[in-house]
Amino acid sequence: MSSNSTSANESRSSEIREAIFTMGQQARQAAYALATLSAEKKNAILRAMAASIRQHAPDILAANLLDVQAAEEKGLTMAMVDRLRLDAARIEAIAGGIDQVATLHDPCGEILSEVTRPNGMHIKQVRVPIGVIGIIYESRPNVTSDAAVLCLKSGNATILRGGSEAIHSNRAIAAALQSGGEPAGLPAHSIQLIPFTDRESVAVLANMDRYLDLIIPRGGKGLIETVVSLARMPVIKHYDGICHTYIDVDADPAVAIKVSVNAKAQKPSVCNALETLLVHRDIAASLLPDLARAFREKNVELRGCENTRAILPDVIAATEEDWHTEYLDYILSIKIVNSLGEAMTHINEYGSHHSDCIITTNAATAEIFLNGIDSACVFHNVSTRLADGEEFGFGAEIGISTDKLHARGPMALRELTSYQYRITGDGVVK
Repeated sequence: MSSNSTSANESRSSEIREAIFTMGQQARQAAYALATLSAEKKNAILRAMAASIRQHAPDILAANLLDVQAAEEKGLTMAMVDRLRLDAARIEAIAGGIDQVATLHDPCGEILSEVTRPNGMHIKQVRVPIGVIGIIYESRPNVTSDAAVLCLKSGNATILRGGSEAIHSNRAIAAALQSGGEPAGLPAHSIQLIPFTDRESVAVLANMDRYLDLIIPRGGKGLIETVVSLARMPVIKHYDGICHTYIDVDADPAVAIKVSVNAKAQKPSVCNALETLLVHRDIAASLLPDLARAFREKNVELRGCENTRAILPDVIAATEEDWHTEYLDYILSIKIVNSLGEAMTHINEYGSHHSDCIITTNAATAEIFLNGIDSACVFHNVSTRLADGEEFGFGAEIGISTDKLHARGPMALRELTSYQYRITGDGVVK
């Protein structure tokens, strides 16, 4: 490498570091201001932000078109382009999501516990904002809005670092949020989007523990593992969505088909979509042909174990890698299992502890499954596609945590808060 190239790289690194650290300083000051806002004030800001998204819809669509065209030129899959694409309906959904968050209960200030000690010391445990939260995400530009508004409602400043494939869309959405919110009282620098797509910006953000209290990566396993390896602050992880549905011997065939097809084909590019279907051997021969027809009507490619292919000869042979794969596409792996226990063992070994489902009419069997599957969300006769903060009544979610501390499953307002002890008395010293 020439000295000129080295100098240019060093200059670029310095520029990125300086810019992001400035953003961190600004975000810390914004967090202090946000913590003092009333619920009514935050709701007024959110409604103004929703109005701004609607007002700037043409600008957002024009920016998104640049991202979609670039993605298609790069040869990204249809499912990945769909994750990226915005239209009038999706922009209205973004604005509607902001309006919905404005209607949700504000968790800040909730008293979690309260006690008076014998010496007169009164102790309250109160829910408070975390402070400054960094969000690193890929592909889906709606995350820019979801993350920003949930952080705002819970009293947190946020620094956003989206993927390069959605950079134009992210900039347009972030600009609309900030410009709409400021006249309504949004503190300056409450919502900041890192303008760099260089990988180095992730490392700088992950090392900025002086200003950042928490970091949440949303994206592929590689991104999350990179952030975890670099971060000097707590990380809430959202690993692969290798979701399973197990069709039990006592399943209602109509329910099994309806739920399974929805879980796979309604929107295959998301983390709560079905990736592996397990079928009890005693009903496989009668059910699999109908299942296969239903999946093929949705253009789903099927890959099966040896026993599956004995029933469905035209199915592609599944490999060991298939059981480990989050396809995020119109592809489904199928395995015939001998028992509930074998199904549970497979899910706990190959799953990502995200969302898994059992289809059965036997309540006792379902209870064993729900107790024995180590996942954030476990379902009985319900599509895994409903593992979602909005479906749970939380409003727009910031992600689905596969961690166990401090948040698990769909993350919304409560999961973006911490708590503080507030102690009062009358000259208590002992």
